[in-house]
Amino acid sequence: MKKGERRKQELLDIAYRMFISKGYENTSIDDIINEAGIAKGTYYYYFKSKEQTLEAVIEMMIEKETEAAVSILDSDMPALQKMVAIIASIRPEPEEQPIEGALMRPENIIMHQRIKQKLVEKVVPLLSKVVEEGMEQGIFSCDYIPERVRMMLILSNELFDEGSFTDRDIDVFIDITEKLLGAQKNSMDFIRHLIAAPAPSDVQTANAEDKR
Repeated sequence: MKKGERRKQELLDIAYRMFISKGYENTSIDDIINEAGIAKGTYYYYFKSKEQTLEAVIEMMIEKETEAAVSILDSDMPALQKMVAIIASIRPEPEEQPIEGALMRPENIIMHQRIKQKLVEKVVPLLSKVVEEGMEQGIFSCDYIPERVRMMLILSNELFDEGSFTDRDIDVFIDITEKLLGAQKNSMDFIRHLIAAPAPSDVQTANAEDKR
């Protein structure tokens, strides 16, 4: 990693820690600069604003989540367990909620939409491979797999992102998802539990227990 890239990563790491410990609103650019021990001009060389720093921090989180999802994809879990683990792995960790909350602020709505689109682009190929594996295992039966996975993710984002939904919404979403992927009825009821946002470590622990 080049010196400039190391400096930028250092600033992102500092911002990430401060956004979690102090909250995004309570962290100033001066706080980040003072912690890094750099001049203000150096900060602005890498980031034009605190909002741009927030977006870069969230992109860093997405990269970390994607790496975890790839490792799950490469595992020998059955397809349904793999889908559960991947979906759980792309959710923020509990301690990262202050950063996620900052993204939900009205003034960050455009950034929020960009981030959601980036996450969908990252996850569609991974879940598409899981669906392909599930077809080989006789769990799913469908065509146009990437398009179906994309639709599933978009519906999920729009329905559950704001936290305003009912039990009937969940029932309908599960029914739609099963039909999208050609799965047996109630085979994807695990989605109901994922909405409670379990930590990835909890999901992997449950998967390990299922294998015993």
